[in-house]
Amino acid sequence: MEALVLQRDGEDWRLDLRGDWSLAGMGQIDADLKTLTGPISGTLVCDWSRAERPGIGPVWTLLARLSDLGADKLVVRHEGNPPHTVELLGKLESELCTAHGKRTVAVAPHEGAVALLGRWTVLQGTEGRGVLAFFGRIAAVLGESFSHPRMLRMPSIVRHIHETGVTAIPIVSLIAFLISVVVAYLGAQQLSKFGATIFVVDLVTIAVLREMGVLLTAIIVAGRSGSAFAAEIGVMQLNEETDALRAMGLNPIELLVVPRVVALLIALPCLTVFADAMGLAGGGLLSLIQLHIPLSQFTVRLREALAPTTFWAGLVKAPVFALVIAMVGCYRGMQVRESARELGRMTTMAVVQSIFLVILADAFFAVLFQQIDF
Repeated sequence: MEALVLQRDGEDWRLDLRGDWSLAGMGQIDADLKTLTGPISGTLVCDWSRAERPGIGPVWTLLARLSDLGADKLVVRHEGNPPHTVELLGKLESELCTAHGKRTVAVAPHEGAVALLGRWTVLQGTEGRGVLAFFGRIAAVLGESFSHPRMLRMPSIVRHIHETGVTAIPIVSLIAFLISVVVAYLGAQQLSKFGATIFVVDLVTIAVLREMGVLLTAIIVAGRSGSAFAAEIGVMQLNEETDALRAMGLNPIELLVVPRVVALLIALPCLTVFADAMGLAGGGLLSLIQLHIPLSQFTVRLREALAPTTFWAGLVKAPVFALVIAMVGCYRGMQVRESARELGRMTTMAVVQSIFLVILADAFFAVLFQQIDF
């Protein structure tokens, strides 16, 4: 016996549902649903008067199939004592279709491209407003902390300084050391052709102190701490711990975000100093072994190559990079909803966007310093 029969009723459609509509009859129901062909437009009336024991699974399958057939051109009505789950499942199916962009009207290719561009523009505008609002909430908490210092929660800040700063010293130092060795080696290969190997010292000094030290440190911290911020806060979102904090009258920004931001603002400049020191040490070691430049001569040449602003040009970037990394990581963590898949997506997005924004900010600083001769 067929589980459903589709008939034309004037300008509308009528779908008579018959027989066993419990999970036991799911095989027959699914087979009959596949025989329906579309598209169907107008109004469709589903008559449940002859359906027996309708279950959630078959009802959900029916609604999903009708959505595929009619998209947003079909209006579905239920009569004949429909199951009480129809209304709830209909709303859920509609929300899922909207979230996944399923209900779209077919348009010409050029109109689709314009629509995609417009949607992307609106999305970026929404993201921008969200980021500004998030930054404003952080600034509001920091502003209140001047009159109420206990709002900064020093134990939490100290713990995050240890996790983001102290534990990152080995990996930051090692990478800075190795990269400076590579830069010195490549520079020596080229400069030796002109008998100017002594300028390898200038190359390493300026590259490490102005650019590479702080940039490498920020990228490592973005991948290490930025992802940790997003994952930690994201798990709390999934477990509804942030909702519990709000229910208790506590501010999640104050408890979860501000300590991480302040800790990274302190830790990243300190890590940059370590990276600068290890980078110069790597260049000095390569110069001693490969170019036979004594450490005393390396030190003298290093002082000659240093301008008054060389060290500070790199260090002044560190707090900006720290703010970007901490804000992106915490912001993406606070956006986690629904599932572990969303947690993984937001964590990946936090790392990628942090690194991109750090490099973009570094390029901006390079142009700015060039303009002001810093």
